Amino acid sequence: MKKNSMPTIGAAMGLILIMWAIASSGGEITNFVHLPSIVITLFGSFCAMIISFPFKTLRNIPNTMKILLMNPKDGRIKLVSLFSDLSKKARMNGLLALEDDILNLDDDLLVTGLQMVVDGVEPDIIRDILELDLDTTARRHRAGQEVFERWGELAPAFGMLGTLIGLIIMLLKLDDPSAIGSGMATALLTTFYGSLFANLLFIPVASNLSVQTDEELFTGHMIIEGVLEIQAGSNPRLLEEKLITYLSPVEQKMYLASNQGGKEARSYE
Repeated sequence: MKKNSMPTIGAAMGLILIMWAIASSGGEITNFVHLPSIVITLFGSFCAMIISFPFKTLRNIPNTMKILLMNPKDGRIKLVSLFSDLSKKARMNGLLALEDDILNLDDDLLVTGLQMVVDGVEPDIIRDILELDLDTTARRHRAGQEVFERWGELAPAFGMLGTLIGLIIMLLKLDDPSAIGSGMATALLTTFYGSLFANLLFIPVASNLSVQTDEELFTGHMIIEGVLEIQAGSNPRLLEEKLITYLSPVEQKMYLASNQGGKEARSYE
């Protein structure tokens, strides 16, 4: 998969926008930097995460972040062309002729499916195994998504907890009226950090992971259909027509333009 810089750009732009808003309102950026507030909000919520999830799920957070920085695994336009070529080869030379092509593929689901086709496994068994593989992938991805969704819920809560701690300390020092204003500002910083981490980091990450999972699963179902159509010996043109339905209207036009010299034999919209 290709790297996706958009999440990093979005986070950077969000921070720049917040700093601009602070500066344009006459505030000082340094007044919003408070280490105890960060510790309570970020690490306090992470401690709650340790209670909420098994350790093996939390230790996968770095790998989950790597997925975030990659483009969704789709490549459906190339898959249509690939399955069309494989179907033609299988009908002309037999299913065993696909063994050489399998060695050049890098998609695990596709390799597994075609290898079972070459080995003569029954269609129902192939479908069951490949769908189970997809379900396992979805379950693994959803686990990472749930981690960041929960973190997005806990960060504001710990921000409020930090605010309450600050208010209690401030109320204990009411004998010094000059300290009330600065004390209140410090107390509210944890709420600020909770909202910042939740809405600029944790919730967007969870949303991104959800979209990536849906994209990968949709492509996986396309692969399953293509594999089973090859095993059934379907006409390459009919297989192509069926798989094109997995493409968006824009992708369909791109595919037709690249395979038919820009002449659309029919409309798919």
